[in-house]
Amino acid sequence: MGANSSSISELPENEYLKKLSGAEPISENDPFWNQLLSFSFTTPTNSAELKLLEEATISVCKSLVEKNPRTGNLGSLIKVFLSRTKELKISAECQNHLFIWQAHNALFIICCLLKVFISRMSEEELQLHFTYEDKTPGSYGTECEDLIEELLCCLIQLIVEIPLLDITYSISLEAVTTLVVFLSCQLFHKEILRESLIHKYLMHGRCLPYTSRLVKTLLYNFIRQERSPPPGTHVFQQQPDGGGLLYGIASGVATGLRTVFTLGGVGSKPTPQLEQCSPLAHQSLLLLLVLANLTDAPDTPNPYRQAIMSFKNTQDSSAFSSSNPHAFQINFNSLYTALCEQQRSDQATLLLYMLLHQNGNVRTYVLARTDIENLVLPILEILYHVEERNSHHVYMALIILLILTEDDGFNRSIHEVILKNITWYAERVLTEISLGSLLILVVIRTIQYNMTRTRDKYLHTNCLAALANMSAQFRSLHQYAAQRIISFCYPGAYICQALE
Repeated sequence: MGANSSSISELPENEYLKKLSGAEPISENDPFWNQLLSFSFTTPTNSAELKLLEEATISVCKSLVEKNPRTGNLGSLIKVFLSRTKELKISAECQNHLFIWQAHNALFIICCLLKVFISRMSEEELQLHFTYEDKTPGSYGTECEDLIEELLCCLIQLIVEIPLLDITYSISLEAVTTLVVFLSCQLFHKEILRESLIHKYLMHGRCLPYTSRLVKTLLYNFIRQERSPPPGTHVFQQQPDGGGLLYGIASGVATGLRTVFTLGGVGSKPTPQLEQCSPLAHQSLLLLLVLANLTDAPDTPNPYRQAIMSFKNTQDSSAFSSSNPHAFQINFNSLYTALCEQQRSDQATLLLYMLLHQNGNVRTYVLARTDIENLVLPILEILYHVEERNSHHVYMALIILLILTEDDGFNRSIHEVILKNITWYAERVLTEISLGSLLILVVIRTIQYNMTRTRDKYLHTNCLAALANMSAQFRSLHQYAAQRIISFCYPGAYICQALE
């Protein structure tokens, strides 16, 4: 890294990274930072390259962990980034590519370092590394500013205040990713972190006023599914003196970074096409889910969960409750469309479950939709292809159906929606069938799959509960659906006994 282009293989011997992780303190005003942050780097695009990146930078990170108590270079790097973010909004408006590019590079390095620091030490030790002073090697000041809180607040401000343009896409993505990395501390603790330092900063103090804006921005990032700008959209031309570099700030910086920066991640079979097309939407959804599931503080509930539970439709003119200062409004039609289109990922299914379960405004809106088949069909596909999904994805899809079938209006309306040519249903050609009949077929098929493969009582019970919820409203059933109900019910007693 530095004034020349860098490749993964060159990183261990890079002179600028060696100096950053070396024994010499570097002042935040040192010209070195301009040199360090002027690098061109081809972002990894597959798991093999991501592994190479981790292996190539581990020696640098280990060296910094060892030397930072004496040099305070991590704190200096963070202060350099913080100073450059103060003018980011103006830089975006003025199309100042160079300024945004160097700020992004600083955050990229911070994010890579944080991943290693967090995986190797407790939050208390991490805080010490943020407070070591380069002026007094080996010590830390008790009166110096809290860089962790300042960095967290800066990242949130960057996400909610910087307009999303081609030139700001990468740094917006990096800010979201860095917050995910900060919250990955839980992965290295067997017990639930009930008094996490990072959680405290996010749920109190300077970060708290941004709660509703952050949740709203992350939701809109998910809704819009903005694609990563194409390679070469913004290229920094090399200067005649050779001091410049070629770097496309929007050239797919985020592609594949989820695996690196979320420490492996979890989920069903990966959907790389979705992640590569809309990495900001994908990372925003991950961050939103993590924030919503933070443990409540002893004195206050999770404000991010409160915001998710209480936001309303932009067309809702009723007053907000004074008991919830984090409520906001969002376009429900756009949200509904995005939820319908993104159910291939278990993260989107989890978001749908959370909204239906916890937000009464969303649940009422969804149940009132006249095109409910757009939401139900993707859920049925998840259950139909149960062997291709992990158990968590299947459970969430099933619970969503269970929530929907608790409403009598839903149970009536699904038999009035006629579908044509359900191509993914392979057992029989269905040229015309009601949504209700198809739902019955898929749920019965899921029960039978469970009986022969997984034999999961929880799955079995909830499938039967969904059928029971719908049973009072069965009408105009497709012949094949009626046949499957009869063939299922007669041996039903034997099946139930087999599960005992």
